[in-house]
Amino acid sequence: MNLKVLLPTEVLVDQPVSKVIAEAENGEFCLLPRHIDFVAALTPGVLSFYSEDGTECFAAVDRGVLVKCGQDVTVSTYKGVTGTNMAELQSMIEERFLDLDEHERKARTALARLEAGTLRGFLDLKEKLHG
Repeated sequence: MNLKVLLPTEVLVDQPVSKVIAEAENGEFCLLPRHIDFVAALTPGVLSFYSEDGTECFAAVDRGVLVKCGQDVTVSTYKGVTGTNMAELQSMIEERFLDLDEHERKARTALARLEAGTLRGFLDLKEKLHG
């Protein structure tokens, strides 16, 4: 198989692999060369893959999409880094990716409040103008 991990600004991984292990909302899964074509929404986690010589490699990825079509496995994600130490990558995920999710949640909450306030203001204005 050929694995490509794509970020918005670069190709993080582009190499032949014999096995890919990733994590989706419903748990981890493994892809081997003869696996059926497959699509999955990935959660922040560590993507493990084995080069053709059997070396295990890791990439920390944010949310993304994995598509296996024929011999090509493509992962598209906003953020990712490669490394050799699983523990370091796992702590990086907890620090960077999951912390960002908390900031996103707070920003979305603030935006929802702003939108609701704007709509309330329009309804009040409509009521004043049209009685």
